[in-house]
Amino acid sequence: MEQCVRALELLGMLVYAGAWLCVLGATVSPWLSMSTELLQVERYELGLWETCVVQDVGGMECRPYDSLLGLSRDLKLARVLTCTSLATGVLGFLVAIPGLSLVNSCEEDGGTKRILTIIAAILGILSGVLCLIPVSYVAHQAVVRFFDDTVPDVVPRWEFGDALFCGWAGGFLLVMAGLVLLISSCWSSQAEPPRPALQRRNRGMNPMLARSEYV
Repeated sequence: MEQCVRALELLGMLVYAGAWLCVLGATVSPWLSMSTELLQVERYELGLWETCVVQDVGGMECRPYDSLLGLSRDLKLARVLTCTSLATGVLGFLVAIPGLSLVNSCEEDGGTKRILTIIAAILGILSGVLCLIPVSYVAHQAVVRFFDDTVPDVVPRWEFGDALFCGWAGGFLLVMAGLVLLISSCWSSQAEPPRPALQRRNRGMNPMLARSEYV
């Protein structure tokens, strides 16, 4: 049982780290892309921090946003939630490290390790949900605007960018990593041996109790 717990913990941490990198990639990658039929050699990419024009010949020109207040509601929501997701993910990863059974910390109290693992799992699930919300919202808005009948067909429309797929992958993997850590914490509680310190304390108290009864 102990070997299975350690394997689950390592699997959860590896998935945790890979998922966090996917969320980081989604934060810096373009969320929406658009290409027009008039200028097929150029493609517009909309990100959280800048807008870029990419040419087929290899050139790319990017321009950062001038003001946060001038952004649309979609980008504001995506910025706040993705940054919060990254911060929560880092915090959960750091909390999970001392809670691993392979790490020699808090060995005298197995309950502390379980508590740290559970907190890290909850933070991982929360980080995944915080990433999935803006990604799904931006994708929903793009689909609604793409199939809007009031807009003429000749007008170019935004399509899914690479960040949406990275965000979906990172969000789901963070949730899965949190669930794996929760399962490992439950298994570790079942496989935890009795505490020898408590047994020695009880043994030391028995002679004292016997002596007091004799007196």
